[in-house]
Amino acid sequence: MSRSLIHVAAVAVLCSAVSAQVAEAAQTMTIAHLYPDSLENNEVAPALHHFARLVGERTGGEVIVEIFGSGALGSEVETGKQAQKGRIVQSALLSSGAMSSFYKRYQIVATPFLFDSYAQAWGFFDSAWFADFMRPSVADTGLRYLGTFDDGGGFVAMTNNKRLITSVEDFAGLNIRVEENPAHIATMRALGASATPLPWGEVITALTTGLADGQFNAPVVSLGFNLWEVNDYTTWTGHVYNTITWMVSEAWLNELPVQHRHAVVESARESIAIAHGIAAHQAVLGWAVSCREFEACHVLDDAERGRMRDITRPAFKSWITEGFGISAAEVEALWSEVERVGAELRSQSVDTYLR
Repeated sequence: MSRSLIHVAAVAVLCSAVSAQVAEAAQTMTIAHLYPDSLENNEVAPALHHFARLVGERTGGEVIVEIFGSGALGSEVETGKQAQKGRIVQSALLSSGAMSSFYKRYQIVATPFLFDSYAQAWGFFDSAWFADFMRPSVADTGLRYLGTFDDGGGFVAMTNNKRLITSVEDFAGLNIRVEENPAHIATMRALGASATPLPWGEVITALTTGLADGQFNAPVVSLGFNLWEVNDYTTWTGHVYNTITWMVSEAWLNELPVQHRHAVVESARESIAIAHGIAAHQAVLGWAVSCREFEACHVLDDAERGRMRDITRPAFKSWITEGFGISAAEVEALWSEVERVGAELRSQSVDTYLR
């Protein structure tokens, strides 16, 4: 064999060895969630795809992100438990109910009529205050908070077969399907409706057969499931702000070099910012189509939302303190911070653009 051929062979062997060492050194971050791997009908998939690209670039390929949607790796609680160990799953996305099963304090976020605007919700969930609120989850659960997705657009809309809801009085006598979440049950009962907890897979049948008169979800859900075929009326109440909490295994994160830990967190924060915009688009689109397809649609005005807030807040506070074991001080602290964020944003807008 000529010297040149020997040299080429040696280089090939060396490159192969280096590639094997890099592959062996690379860390995999497996993310599990329940949403379809579609770039068009939810905010989670495109944000996570963006995250995967950023992490790969910022770590030089030493952290590889693998995404498993549509519940491929199990339920939220199952994947959350796997993420606590950090071996099979390193990161999980958890709805508010699932998150509360790991970290009880999170249930305060289910407060009815908590937010008045998207800007207020984003400002709150993206704040240092909320990061501090979530920080004890590291010690309590072994999971670290990365950010909050606005599930389907966050704010929910009611749909039902009986009447168009324009005031609190219109809830009387309605039987509303809710998630198996005591906070939602307490809210519906405070408004004068009955509450029937059902898994999502049974909702269409329940609405068709009369087992339930209505339900509430983000407007994009009405679009995705053609709910106007089983319900006649829809009202954008915004009484619940649906969330998906992005958690990562603290044990796995601590195995990374510090610069890679920074890359994961910084990439997650950018991806959450992108997801906010996508979720708002989904909400606006879902509502526009809803108003075209339902027999009638309505957006609650501020005065009526205020009435409903005053009715539901005491019932929620009673349930979460007496039935769920969260202190009144913790509840009031979160409510106060949300109000502060809202007031600050309003003031900033006026001071910045009207001075």
